[in-house]
Amino acid sequence: MIRVLLVDDHKLVREGFAALLASSNGIEIVGEAVDGESAVEQAKALLPDVVLMDVLMPGIGGLEATKRILRSAPETKVIGLTACVDGPLPSRLLQAGARGFLSKGATHEELVSAIRKVQSGQRYLTQSVAQDLALRSVSPDDTSYGPFDALSERELQVTMMVVNGEKVSYISDKLCLSPKTVNTYRYRIFEKLEVSNDVELTRLAMRHQLLTDA
Repeated sequence: MIRVLLVDDHKLVREGFAALLASSNGIEIVGEAVDGESAVEQAKALLPDVVLMDVLMPGIGGLEATKRILRSAPETKVIGLTACVDGPLPSRLLQAGARGFLSKGATHEELVSAIRKVQSGQRYLTQSVAQDLALRSVSPDDTSYGPFDALSERELQVTMMVVNGEKVSYISDKLCLSPKTVNTYRYRIFEKLEVSNDVELTRLAMRHQLLTDA
């Protein structure tokens, strides 16, 4: 039996994945967590075989939670989940030790296949992520996104949300930060990347293939 911990700050997402896995032979949901901190705590207590880890969450977020879980339970396998599969988030998560990466729009068959393959020691990447890494012709650890590589994990989270058109109020709610703190991150990002506003940031993101202009 593969024991799975679900981590996502949206109840509907957790319920959706739990429903998908309920009928899968050999897979058992042993717990759910709503943020990075509780994910770390539950992983230590439950010692799941696989963690389905949302990347963008309140608190420490999925990237840092993955690192902490694997430090305390290196045998646990982590699969990242996000609605945004473009840009550096997949490679950052792989660098943190994750063994797979899935879109939240994954089918039941893909979800089950990913869990079973990762548990058996293989790596599983959703098709668009695998294609992106292949096109760059480098290993995940060497994937470069130019100046964006200089950003911290939280700065990168804010950047990806800004360039995808999210407002400060939404980012604030999603990451459990005050609007003032979000704006502080924005200005710090502008300074590091030598841009002046969100439009220039978005153009830079397109230039370095963090997202497409389609």
